[in-house]
Amino acid sequence: MKILVPIKRVADPDNANKVGVSADGRNIETSGMEWKINPFDEYALEAALRLTENGVTKERVGEVVLCSIAPADVATTLRQGLAMGAERAIVVEQDDTALDAFAVAEILAAVVKREKPDLVMLGKQAVDGDASATGQMLAEHLQWPMATITMRIEVEADGKQLKVGREVDTGVLSLRVELPAVLTASDRLVHPNSVRNGVTPADFSYPESDGGRYASLKGIMAAKKKPIDTLTLADLDVSPTSLCDYTHFRLPSARGGQAVFVNSVAELVQHLKQDAKVI
Repeated sequence: MKILVPIKRVADPDNANKVGVSADGRNIETSGMEWKINPFDEYALEAALRLTENGVTKERVGEVVLCSIAPADVATTLRQGLAMGAERAIVVEQDDTALDAFAVAEILAAVVKREKPDLVMLGKQAVDGDASATGQMLAEHLQWPMATITMRIEVEADGKQLKVGREVDTGVLSLRVELPAVLTASDRLVHPNSVRNGVTPADFSYPESDGGRYASLKGIMAAKKKPIDTLTLADLDVSPTSLCDYTHFRLPSARGGQAVFVNSVAELVQHLKQDAKVI
């Protein structure tokens, strides 16, 4: 199985204090910030690796290709995914401030037509924009079946269909998806028994984890030699269209108010009545 995993780089939440807004309010200032793989894309990558390996022996039985639409320096972020086990990566050079979900879906559709994967696996949303729309738009562009918020995957015996569990408000919705297809991943997809590929023994369980696997020293060294191809929009013969135009950004107002410590419930009620006047 060949799986394409789109990767978005996002600002490390630990650097949130470095986020600023340009003087004209039109752009977010990110200079000095560190980048990491979008967590939901990392879940998608982990699921893709499990689908294409023997979990016991770690023998690779498929191919995972990463793709990121961003400036050229995103290659540093992609090396993290290659160190985890992906075979190769693709960078489509583009200013990521000029992209929205629709434009990204158009570009990814062109990459898919070039790569011809059996499956596209991406995160259900990016933790910066939180649009949760790229996967659905990509499937529409490709006219492929899809399942969102995937929390369980099992490869059917014929290798041409997936039995998928989707996270919904009332529980888990089970359905069969015919390949090629698009799936978006939730965090539950990295639970120990969430992925069954028909190669890994059924009694095998992956370690408990709240994310993707750690890259070994061997994986990190190997990642330095793995290919990262660079493409332009002209190479893909695509002219993406952004539907969203961000007109203004501003930082949230500083918090005000004060804390008052009370010694009893009766005193708290008195403050709520007389001072706050909320009861």
